[in-house]
Amino acid sequence: MDVGIYEAKSKLSQLVEKAEAGEEVILTRRGRPVAKIVNVAPAARRNRALLLREIRALARRVKIPKRVSIRDIVAEGRD
Repeated sequence: MDVGIYEAKSKLSQLVEKAEAGEEVILTRRGRPVAKIVNVAPAARRNRALLLREIRALARRVKIPKRVSIRDIVAEGRD
């Protein structure tokens, strides 16, 4: 979620609540990211929906060759 600094001043409590729930809040100045509000809790406690969004975003960026199976990738990661 992107929020302008001016707006963030009046909604800081709400933005902190969103960060506590696992959402990442990006503060912008004139449309450019300048700061981030995130939950300081361990990654294991993250919200499932947030993790799913992160996985989907990663899947859009990473291209896996069709000849490689997910099982092979998992096995390689365990080595």
